[in-house]
Amino acid sequence: METLSMIINIVMLVVAVLLVVVVLCQDAKSSGLGSAFGNDTTAFGQSRSRKASKEAKLQKLTVIFAIILGVLALALLIIG
Repeated sequence: METLSMIINIVMLVVAVLLVVVVLCQDAKSSGLGSAFGNDTTAFGQSRSRKASKEAKLQKLTVIFAIILGVLALALLIIG
């Protein structure tokens, strides 16, 4: 059980880091931390539909990573 708990903790850490990265990659509705990485401009000639499609994928990934993180937290609670 000790090794399973350690594996779940490592996976939770990786998922949490991925969740932070995905959230930071999303466009900010106002100038926030997301704009610090240059995501609120279309300087590279991306069309609006391509940008909207990217945003939709990032939002889906955010939800998926959040659900995975929650399930792993519950699994760790049950195991421990």
